[in-house]
Amino acid sequence: MIAETTTLNDGIVAIDTEYARSLQDASHLIVEGGRAAFVDTGVNSSVPLLIDALHQQGLDVDDVDYVILTHVHLDHAGGAGLLLQQLPNARCIVHRYGAPHMIDPTKLVAGTEAVYGVAQTRETYGTIRPIDEDRIHIPEDGDWLSLNGRELQLLNTEGHARHHHVIWDPASRGVFTGDSFGVSYREFDTDKGEIVFPTSTPVQFDPVEAHKSVDRIMSCEPEQLYLTHYSRVGHVDRLAGQMHAGIDAYVRIAEACEHQDDRPAKLREHLFAYYEGQLQEHGYTGDAAAIRSVMSIDIDLNAQGLEVWLERRK
Repeated sequence: MIAETTTLNDGIVAIDTEYARSLQDASHLIVEGGRAAFVDTGVNSSVPLLIDALHQQGLDVDDVDYVILTHVHLDHAGGAGLLLQQLPNARCIVHRYGAPHMIDPTKLVAGTEAVYGVAQTRETYGTIRPIDEDRIHIPEDGDWLSLNGRELQLLNTEGHARHHHVIWDPASRGVFTGDSFGVSYREFDTDKGEIVFPTSTPVQFDPVEAHKSVDRIMSCEPEQLYLTHYSRVGHVDRLAGQMHAGIDAYVRIAEACEHQDDRPAKLREHLFAYYEGQLQEHGYTGDAAAIRSVMSIDIDLNAQGLEVWLERRK
C-alpha cells in the first residue's frame, strides 16, 4: 500500500490514514536525525500506510522510538497495538487514563460498539491488539520526552476526553492537538483560510474543560497546530476564538433541544444548521449535500456526545 503523505515543516510529515474517507484522519510522523515518532495511528488498516510513509522518509521500523497517542478513541489509537508489533524499539506514550485500555482493550471496544454497533465496529476497526504493559510509558502532566534530542512536552487537555493530552513541539512552534482543538477539514478552506469546529464526541465531552484545553494549547504561543482531523492549520489566534465560540454554541444547541421530542434528531438538525451558517459566513460555496458529505460523521457523533452531556449533568 502506498501512503498519501504531505511534507509539512521541521521534519513533520502528515499521513492520510484513509479512515472513513480521504483527508479525514491524519497520523503525523516526526523525524529528528534519523529517529522517528508517530503521533496517532488511525486504525488497523492504516498500519501498512504508516509503515510505507516511514519508508518514504528513508527510515525503517527499527528507527521509531515512540508511538504517541493523543487519546485512545479508535480513530486515533485503534491501530496502535498492531503498529507496535512491527516497531521493535518503540514505546507507546499514552495518558494515564488511556493506558489501561491499551493494555486490555475490552472496555474500549465495548464502548465503541455502544456507539457504532458491533458489526460496524468490527468492520471498521478489526481486532484491536493489546499492547504489552512494559512497552507503555505514562507521562505526568507537563513531562518532556526526548526524540533524539528534540524535546516534546505532554500537556493534559481533558475537555474532549479524560484520557487526552497534546504534544507541544518547540522545534516547530506547533502543538499536536488530537481532538482538543476540534476538526478542520481542508475541503472547507477558503480565501479566509481555515475554519475549525469543536468535537463533542461521546462520552466525556466537558464544555468547561474544553475551554481550558484551548487556553492551555494557546498558552504555548504556537504558530501552527497539527490536528488529527485534518493536519496543519495556522491563524491560531482566530481559530482559538472560533473554538471558544463553537463550544458555547454547542451548549446553547444542547440546552435548546433538551426538552424537545426526538431530541437526537433535533440535535443533529441544529448542529447542521450551525455548521452551514458558519461555513457560509466563512465564504464556503458548497451546497448542503457537500457539507453533509464531509461532516456526516461529526454531526452524528457530536449529537450523541451532547446527548450524553445533557444526561450526565442531570
